[in-house]
Amino acid sequence: MVSRNQCDWLVGLNVTRALTCKYNASLSCGRVQTPTLAMIAKREEDIRKFVPKSYYGIKAAVKKDSVFQLTWQMDKNGNTRSFDKEKVKAVVNKVNGGNFTITEVIKATKKQPAPALYDLTELQRDANKLFGFSAKQTLNIMQRLYENHKVLTYPRTDSRYLTSDIVDTIPERLAACAVGPYRKIAAMLARQKFSPKASFVNNSKVSDHHAIIPTEQFVQLDHMTNEERKIYDLVVKRFLSVLYPPFEYVQTTVVGEVEGERFTCKGKKIEKMGWKEVYDSSYEEDEDNGRTDQKDQSLPELNKGDVIPVLNVTMTEGKTTPPAYFNEASLLSAMENPVHYMQSHDKEDIKILGETGGLGTVATRADIIEKLFNSFLIEKRDKDIVITSKAKQLLELVPEDLKKPELTADWERKLMQIASGKLRRDAFMKEIKTYTNELIDEIKAGEGKFRHDNLTNHTCPECGKKMLLVKGKNSTMHVCQDRECGYRETISRTSNARCPKCHKRMEMVGKGENQKFICKCGYKEKLSNFTERRKKEGAGVSRKDVNRYLKNMQKEEAPVNNAFADAFAKLNLK
Repeated sequence: MVSRNQCDWLVGLNVTRALTCKYNASLSCGRVQTPTLAMIAKREEDIRKFVPKSYYGIKAAVKKDSVFQLTWQMDKNGNTRSFDKEKVKAVVNKVNGGNFTITEVIKATKKQPAPALYDLTELQRDANKLFGFSAKQTLNIMQRLYENHKVLTYPRTDSRYLTSDIVDTIPERLAACAVGPYRKIAAMLARQKFSPKASFVNNSKVSDHHAIIPTEQFVQLDHMTNEERKIYDLVVKRFLSVLYPPFEYVQTTVVGEVEGERFTCKGKKIEKMGWKEVYDSSYEEDEDNGRTDQKDQSLPELNKGDVIPVLNVTMTEGKTTPPAYFNEASLLSAMENPVHYMQSHDKEDIKILGETGGLGTVATRADIIEKLFNSFLIEKRDKDIVITSKAKQLLELVPEDLKKPELTADWERKLMQIASGKLRRDAFMKEIKTYTNELIDEIKAGEGKFRHDNLTNHTCPECGKKMLLVKGKNSTMHVCQDRECGYRETISRTSNARCPKCHKRMEMVGKGENQKFICKCGYKEKLSNFTERRKKEGAGVSRKDVNRYLKNMQKEEAPVNNAFADAFAKLNLK
């Protein structure tokens, strides 16, 4: 840990200073943040280069007691899509008016266990997908639930399992969270006995801290904010669900032929809801990564040899889609598993990154993403994360080595050698210092240029230079181009105030008495009018409340401290 932090500090600090001095602009880079930025840039490049292609399939409606749909399979591998339109048209004409002869009916009873308990990264992903919370926001909420309310366990964990010694405390934890919507389920589970050999217990998969679960502290839901309730609800339901039996269902797969062409359909019959009872049918499965066109449906009783008339046949058409832009949930996943963005595809490097958790840790990834926002290297378009012009230029100027996940794999390999006694720490640190000097020399010799393409006609009131227009995570600002001046002013800020017409969050613009709310739908309202309206509606918002909100927003936008500042504050590297 100490060696890794010192390496990050030496390389990150010196290379950042070299770039900043060379190009007279605030340019930040590091072992984790620069590869993360490169991954976002690579995703955008893939989207730009993507050329959609039309594909075709066939659906056939048949009826036996009830109508159900068949899907054409072009081969035994199960492919349901073809790029050959004429071929698909020919098959449609061939099977239209034919009979579906069932050649195989396969019934299999399947059990689906509950999803594993939450570690921090998985919780951040779900909170972003369900509620739009940023990774940093989720971590902050978790920290309050851990430190202030004391109702959830330590948040900065990378494990999704419990140790065997925790099993005996499960009844007390169930009793503590048996309130409100969890009372009935928790009380029922509390009467059961839990084995140390349960699927969610694995000592070997817990390092420093076990998965996030409720504590034995009695819960007072009315003392929580709306955001805290949402995160608490996720953790408690996941905890309750792993204590339940699996979800059981019978999967029926029917295979047959129409005029020699292969058609199939699938059906599902639920036997036992199991852990899904905890979610009251609200649990959403992940999207099918297999991109299959077959969906489970309610099927009548079907047997091998049945011959069923085809009612109608339809050719379906679609287009291949590009990869999606990153959001915070998918970016966290890419940082945790950056294999697809490695250039070497070295098996040993892939294995090392898998064992060490990818880029960053559960405790630092949120700060890294926030730092990229606060450095104006990435910005949001709705929920999508895109890189800025500043980031594109930075990736052209930064040494190539710092953009690769392989650098992390190389360091982790050598750190493991130090831990096993195969490599001396001082030799490794000497190598890092030499490497740092090489990076600095490469930057000095660089012939690239950095150009501010977001200059405005507004002049800085402190130094008189033209200011830059930049978009933060939740605001738009004017920032002085002179990094030594550092003056900045907020032009607009996304507020929590909802538009009375479309109910979307409004932007707050202006200063002092001229502050007003503006919505994308065109609605505008002065702050004073907004305050009076809210008072009349019975949810009065005083100027003091608004000012407090603005101060909190400013705190959120303040640059994130260097992740290693505290660790190295008292470190003597002489």
